[in-house]
Amino acid sequence: MSSTKPLLTTVAAACALTLPALAHSREVTLSTTLKNYGGDGAYLAVYLTDAKGAYAGTLWVAGGKAKYYKHLADWNRLSAKDGKRLQGVTGASVGAGRTLKVTADLADALLDAGYEIRIDAAAEDMRDSPSEIRVPLSTAQAGKPQAGKQYIQSFTYQLK
Repeated sequence: MSSTKPLLTTVAAACALTLPALAHSREVTLSTTLKNYGGDGAYLAVYLTDAKGAYAGTLWVAGGKAKYYKHLADWNRLSAKDGKRLQGVTGASVGAGRTLKVTADLADALLDAGYEIRIDAAAEDMRDSPSEIRVPLSTAQAGKPQAGKQYIQSFTYQLK
């Protein structure tokens, strides 16, 4: 019985993220610009957590080699039981000084409800940066640039 609550929470979060036809949804454009940190392309995991910090879904993973996902420590730990965490949300790593821009559809119910967008970052032969970005998913934060801790120069999201 104790495993029912996490399962129901996971199912509810997955439905909120992936079934916008059943709920009102909004297009969100995420823009992440990396610093010129002088290393190889960075791996990034862009994901959502709920008001309690529990994993709610993956929005995008930049970097195609799964053996390096362990360096995206917070995302890897939180999303480990999500068998579909990579389904349709992966692309190439992002070079230093470059910008990654992706678009996702999110249920309106996630806005202003305590959810956070988080980004973990890592680059080969350099220090990992779990939760490099943590920003509330809110109408008030939309369009406001956020600075990262190590690799990310700025992150913004726009609501449409």
